[in-house]
Amino acid sequence: MRLLRYNAHPTLDKSPAFAKRIEDSVILLKQLIEEGKIIYGVNTGFGGSAGTRSKKSEALQSALLQHHQFGILTPLDQGLAAAHSGLESSHAMPQPWVKGTMLVRCNTVARGHSSVSLHIIETMVALLQNDLIPVVPLRGSISASGDLSPLSYVAGTVAGSPDIYVQSATGVISAERALAQLNLPPVTLGPKEGLGLMNGTATSAAVGSIVLYEAHQITVLSQLLTAMTLEALLGTVASFDSFFAEVRPHRGQMESARIIRHFLNGSRLARGHHDDARQSAGLIYQDRYALRTASQWVGPQMEDLLLANEQVTVELNSTTDNPLIDLADQKPHHGGNFQAVSITSAMEKTRLALQMVGKMLFAQCSELINPTLNNGLPPNLAIDDPSLSFTMKGVDIGMASYMSELAFLANPVSSHVQSAEMHNQAINSLALLSARYTSHAVELTSFMSASYLYTVCQALDVRVVQINFFQALEPALYTVNQRIFLPLLSDADFDELNTSVWDHVQSTWHQTADQDYQDRFTHVIDATLAVVTRILFFSTRDTGACISPAVQKAVANWRSSAHSVLSETHTTIRTRFFQQQNTPEFLSHATRKMYLYVRQTLGVPIHQGLIDHPTPTADCAASGSTKKTIGSWISIIYEALRSGKLHEPLMECLIETGVVVSSAS
Repeated sequence: MRLLRYNAHPTLDKSPAFAKRIEDSVILLKQLIEEGKIIYGVNTGFGGSAGTRSKKSEALQSALLQHHQFGILTPLDQGLAAAHSGLESSHAMPQPWVKGTMLVRCNTVARGHSSVSLHIIETMVALLQNDLIPVVPLRGSISASGDLSPLSYVAGTVAGSPDIYVQSATGVISAERALAQLNLPPVTLGPKEGLGLMNGTATSAAVGSIVLYEAHQITVLSQLLTAMTLEALLGTVASFDSFFAEVRPHRGQMESARIIRHFLNGSRLARGHHDDARQSAGLIYQDRYALRTASQWVGPQMEDLLLANEQVTVELNSTTDNPLIDLADQKPHHGGNFQAVSITSAMEKTRLALQMVGKMLFAQCSELINPTLNNGLPPNLAIDDPSLSFTMKGVDIGMASYMSELAFLANPVSSHVQSAEMHNQAINSLALLSARYTSHAVELTSFMSASYLYTVCQALDVRVVQINFFQALEPALYTVNQRIFLPLLSDADFDELNTSVWDHVQSTWHQTADQDYQDRFTHVIDATLAVVTRILFFSTRDTGACISPAVQKAVANWRSSAHSVLSETHTTIRTRFFQQQNTPEFLSHATRKMYLYVRQTLGVPIHQGLIDHPTPTADCAASGSTKKTIGSWISIIYEALRSGKLHEPLMECLIETGVVVSSAS
């Protein structure tokens, strides 16, 4: 990833021992040939045609390249023509994948088991150092005898093929010209050197490494998103108490619970172990499964990713071609280290893990958006009138779309193996195909993560607006109650009225989240009038059964005053919040860091509703922010995630928890 993301340049070991090991493998192969030994791919045909014999070793290597360079590349893919129909997708492999392939292959043949000359390795490294990367077909490998076809284009580049094209800083040029730019002659591939470059798992391992790296990041992000959602829903940290993992000690669950628990340190929104805020009837006492069992859900995926990480790491640092040259015993070994099932296994686990993580994110996001589930937040997380603002409704639909495709991709690739190459490759790993589909899964889970991060930041803002509103409304309403009712009631009766009014205002406010604000103000006050009237009736009557005119006047006065206080307080709080969000004050240290990264570093603002819809006549000054579609804001987050920029604050959050992080994280 340092090569692909941070422009690091690979270098070769300059020690004499390194060069000697490589040269010794070439010398030993030459000796074996001179002794008349039959060595596969050196003086035999290939695969099911290995019954043939040839003494033309250089021509044989060219023949190997020739029959594997069958991939489909259009002039558009090669950068030689402009798009003409607009209907074609690229048939070329992404350049980072090709870079990774070249790097892994250099590392493999540099181990000295492949009889590939040092100057060939140096040529490949020079290409990488100068960012001269061949255009390689995306499809065509079954990863049986390794990734023969993709690697044949890398080998063809080293050989200076005029019909293999290379991406350069100045555009697309032929491999022949690319070598000329470096003052390097085309390489004539000696005995086994074509086979040594091609016969291996480099492409599968490289792509697998790339997608696994991103899968790790997404898995960590899913746990931070869980913490942020728990805050937005006023959930409880008790679900992640260490006791659960102590009595069920799966290492993934244990680590995930620790991470989420530490992510919530310092939060003013998350409830603690002994918080009785949900004791009242009608309130769900436990968080729903998508939050409460997050560590039990993510934990096994982390364990799978840990094993996948181990498999890919071993593959990256292994010799994977055939035959292998054994310098210690001075003999060749014919076998099947090219069979890339370890990568297939890693990718199948990774893809399924991503599907499981995606399902959790989808469930949590749906809970945030749904007013019947989100503990008093408005429908669709609209911060203005819900009759004209459906803020996150489209995001909810998009999440369902991404989740459906992600779930489809979770199906195994390995069950679709077809016999190939004269039935010689009757079993083949399909590792690259599995890695490609896992890459699609990374993309979809990244879509979901970006959409969800946008959504949960909105939810946190809406929650804090609600908290600010209640904090300002309670004393304001108390003042109205005191002015109007204290002269009519005893201290005890007044305290009862004030408490009952406040409780009823809060509960009715939550129950009317789907109403526009003016209608909501009226509904809340009129519903609370019943409480006021009941207490006044029983507290002020003497022997009669009627409410006195003074009390009736007080009730009418209260209705008008309370409505005004409700409306004015709400308008003031919202206006103040749009000017300066105080959401970070309520968040944990970790969730605050990610919230501020979205709001400040990326500049993605709170969505204020219909006023933020971009139109030709939109007034940006009205809301104080640039007008973009919701998708454009989410795209900014997505780009930060895929480019790796978002990983920096994410890893800071993880490191600051003090949790010992395993490779699965």
